[in-house]
Amino acid sequence: MLPAIVLIAGGAQSGTLCVDFAARLPNVKRELCEAAQLQPTAARSVKGRTLWVRDVKPVHATLRVLVVGAIHGDELSSAAVALHWIRLAAQLPADVRQGIHWRFVPMLNPDGVFSGSPTRVNANGVDLNRNFPTPNWQRDARVYWEKRTRKDPRRWPGATPLSEPESRFLSDEMSGFKPQLIVSIHAPYGVLDFDGPSVPPSRLGRLYLDQVGIFPGSLGNYGGVHKGVPVVTIELPNATRTPQDGEMRQMWLDLLHWTNERVGPVQEVAAAPGSAPRTP
Repeated sequence: MLPAIVLIAGGAQSGTLCVDFAARLPNVKRELCEAAQLQPTAARSVKGRTLWVRDVKPVHATLRVLVVGAIHGDELSSAAVALHWIRLAAQLPADVRQGIHWRFVPMLNPDGVFSGSPTRVNANGVDLNRNFPTPNWQRDARVYWEKRTRKDPRRWPGATPLSEPESRFLSDEMSGFKPQLIVSIHAPYGVLDFDGPSVPPSRLGRLYLDQVGIFPGSLGNYGGVHKGVPVVTIELPNATRTPQDGEMRQMWLDLLHWTNERVGPVQEVAAAPGSAPRTP
């Protein structure tokens, strides 16, 4: 099931959206945003900002992959990398693209991103990555927040699971789109995390696997452990600066290679000059 998309003229999109994205996100020029051809959904943030998506889909797709950036609004590099990956996905040759339907949600938390000073939480002060309905959420989420985070306001899970329009939107995407793999881009810990079935990738680019555990209400817990959908969590090394373009491409190539090996029948992609896909 596709998201509710409202088609708009490219000029209207690029006139406001891409100017804003380029002004706020690192290593994002207006031209990159315009080339992403983002489409608005019917979903809105707490403050009424549109949640945007981009589908890159071949005619005969057999595998669905959902890529999500900026669940935390102060992790600006995560949204930027998602936009760069849209470009790479759209540039794949048709024979390579065959079989994989990519859905990108580059900025799940626009209110946090476009706050005066970007914030981890959304406009209601909720950490969206603690707001998903994992088993025993009512029992565990608040206890974890109080005792493990010492009531850190940046990690408030909300009053109830899926209390926020942004987390509800992503949950609906998981139910409707039915991804067989979820890739969640974060920052700034510089590691690779994994939840769910399958053998995790040992590395993507320069990021090595370092599974840090699961948290009540997190997307990894909800998708990977509860729903049984592999969730690759990418922690970029810096929240306000993207990796170099070659590194972003290598991460993308490694993700494709691992997906081919462990998730679904995706054809191999030629590496960039001076690099090669590795066995993650």
